Amino acid sequence: MKSFGPRRWWVLGALVVILLAVSLDLTALNVALPTLSTQLHASTGALQWIVASYTLVSATLLIPAGLLGDRYGRKKVLLGGITIFLVASVLATYVSSPAGLIAARTLMGIGSAIITPLAMSVMLVVFPKEEQPKALAAWAAASFLGLPLGPIIGGYLLDHFWWGSIFFINIPVSAVALLLGLVLIPESRSAAAPRPDYAGLLLSTFGLVALVYGAIQQEEYGWGDARVWGVMAAGAVLVAAFVAWTRRAARPLIDLSLFRDRRFTGGAVPATLLTFALFGVLFVTPQYFQGVLGADALGSGMRLLPLIGGLLVTSRLSPRLVTRYGAALPIAGGGIIIAAGMVMGAFTTADNGYAMAAVWLTIAGLGMGLMLPSSMTAAMGALPADRAGVGSAVLMTVRMVGGAFGAAVLGSLLSSGYRSHVDVAGLSPAAADEAGDKVGGGLAVAGRLHDPGLLRSARSAFVHGMDLTLFTGAGIMVLAALLALILLPRHRTPEDTVDGQSTHEYASA
Repeated sequence: MKSFGPRRWWVLGALVVILLAVSLDLTALNVALPTLSTQLHASTGALQWIVASYTLVSATLLIPAGLLGDRYGRKKVLLGGITIFLVASVLATYVSSPAGLIAARTLMGIGSAIITPLAMSVMLVVFPKEEQPKALAAWAAASFLGLPLGPIIGGYLLDHFWWGSIFFINIPVSAVALLLGLVLIPESRSAAAPRPDYAGLLLSTFGLVALVYGAIQQEEYGWGDARVWGVMAAGAVLVAAFVAWTRRAARPLIDLSLFRDRRFTGGAVPATLLTFALFGVLFVTPQYFQGVLGADALGSGMRLLPLIGGLLVTSRLSPRLVTRYGAALPIAGGGIIIAAGMVMGAFTTADNGYAMAAVWLTIAGLGMGLMLPSSMTAAMGALPADRAGVGSAVLMTVRMVGGAFGAAVLGSLLSSGYRSHVDVAGLSPAAADEAGDKVGGGLAVAGRLHDPGLLRSARSAFVHGMDLTLFTGAGIMVLAALLALILLPRHRTPEDTVDGQSTHEYASA
């Protein structure tokens, strides 16, 4: 493998910075929605699509982006993705209408879909296999840290600047990453890139669009609405057609034998289940901090710092554990630690203060820092070097779809728990509907009516729903730990370190 010397660490730094900006955008916007509603006169539907457009596009274009990188050059396509993200951030900063912001967010999602898998595949090019667990740990930390950091940074910027500042911050970050990438990142491509499988590409893309769209829409319409289950059923049919096509295609988009590799499945499935649970936690906890503990947007984000601190501590330890013991034990151990933190959180009552939340978030963060880098290392170890782009895109697609479903499923569990326990007796029909829909409605009605009984009921009902959500998340993490132990070897193997050296072609940077 070609040696890149100290230059490889500069490449890693540039990739980590842009990945952090991309992952921040998944959650930073949430705290700005009330401001956008007022200043852009955005309706509830428009606000939903300002958020959802980014997730929908980024989740469904990962595989095409990885394929383009393998075929036409990873550096070229990656820099194109950073440029799209930069231009879209400029547009988002200065738009003056909801439609303009939705368009800009869609462009940002396209840039994100290109950047995420290709940043990973570039790392496999510039780092020797013995250092790849460290590089992947940094990649995982950047990808993951942005999720809880988003509300913190978004809340700070909104408190001190105008709403467009949450996008403006992407501009210098993207520009620096683009310049460093032009100078430092080597060009690489698959040595034998086949013609694209256009039929497979269309089937997989439209199938994923339908599945993710349905998961997003359930928040507004509910699982029983045909606009949700009908669209998701159509998506499932398209994905099934994609699998059938892939089995008979001469040059398929994805080699399905990859999923028969226990290393890939043993890493990808726990990583997906972790993303599923994390998106649920990030959906629940900011609402708990604001609705029950009375924090503002910035304070709510700051209260997620224990989760970040725990993750940072163990993400540095994870590569050494994988090198010494293999991936199975760190993944399983991390899953059990996360489950323990969530179980503790599930015993929260409306009378508990922040101290209890800080403790269980710290425990969960410690488990996440162990689990995510280890699972990514295991999965990436199964990818052939000449398919690193599309292979990493498949891995990220599975995780992104898992995250979308995590927010939808666990969010609906939270809502059903709240609605079943809030007491709206004695309210007018309109007030009862508003208070019974979600905790924000209950708090608003209680404030207008100066009703301390309703206030206590709304907070207790929300905590009940949160407890159900955390218990469910804990069960998912136990399942992830068990699957890791079943699918992965419990001792170190040569494949536990990612092999990315054999069939890349290089061009001078």
